Amino acid sequence: MLATGAPPDWAAVDIAVPRPPARLPGVRMAGFHHRAPAPIDIAMVAHPAVTLLIDLSGGALGHTGGGRHEAGSVVVGLAPDGLRTTGRGAGECLQIRLGPVAAAAVLGASSELTGTVAPLRDVWGRDAERVEDVLRAATTWDERFSLATRILGRRLEAHRRVDPEVAHTWRRTLADRGRVRVDGLADEVGWSRQRLWSRFRAQLGVTPKRAARLVRFDRAAHLLAAGRPAADVAAESGYVDQPHLHREVREFTGLTPAAVAAAPWLAIDDVAWPVLPPRATRG
Repeated sequence: MLATGAPPDWAAVDIAVPRPPARLPGVRMAGFHHRAPAPIDIAMVAHPAVTLLIDLSGGALGHTGGGRHEAGSVVVGLAPDGLRTTGRGAGECLQIRLGPVAAAAVLGASSELTGTVAPLRDVWGRDAERVEDVLRAATTWDERFSLATRILGRRLEAHRRVDPEVAHTWRRTLADRGRVRVDGLADEVGWSRQRLWSRFRAQLGVTPKRAARLVRFDRAAHLLAAGRPAADVAAESGYVDQPHLHREVREFTGLTPAAVAAAPWLAIDDVAWPVLPPRATRG
């Protein structure tokens, strides 16, 4: 995420993560408690996951993106188009990141959410309100994480999974940090390039090439935030040259690499989303 105006005061934000990390494949969680009365205005930057933002403060959060504004709990599709999250001050939010494979099972309609934001109730129906009530009633983050894990786990078991070939393609894209060739992946799963392209897009909401670009950009953004020179980031992330990196960063964020390197949200990324073992990052 990136902010407009003054960066968020992270000293006023308590961040909680599951300990040990949730072991649902393709699921990551973090809890945020904003203690300050100051308004919140943060812009989302694309990362390779579908995001559930569950408002635990009774409608204190608002979200604008994809040409619409929504209040309360929302689902953010892959590569959000100009999404901004705003708030009236103190409040709490549970953020759940779902890898595209997990999102297809948990949300069902995740492939229809790419580039936009939708109310959680539109995706989950009446279950959305029940989930919000249960999570708000919990008195600790550990209890909330446990409840969310059980809720998501039931949905993962109950709903149809994506094709194994599509899941394999996504895992390889993650493992190779977006530096993959679609033709090579099609050969690995025994499909034609056209069939892999079609099934991947229908089930995950993006083409294999777009997915690889998202993963590669995510890697580059974190290297920039770690203080690496843009030229080194371009070479290590698999871009043809530094101008190529600039074009990709501009497309995904509307900003320069230098601005992404200073992104306030990335400043606490290693706290909210610590690096996990490979088993925990699949999906």
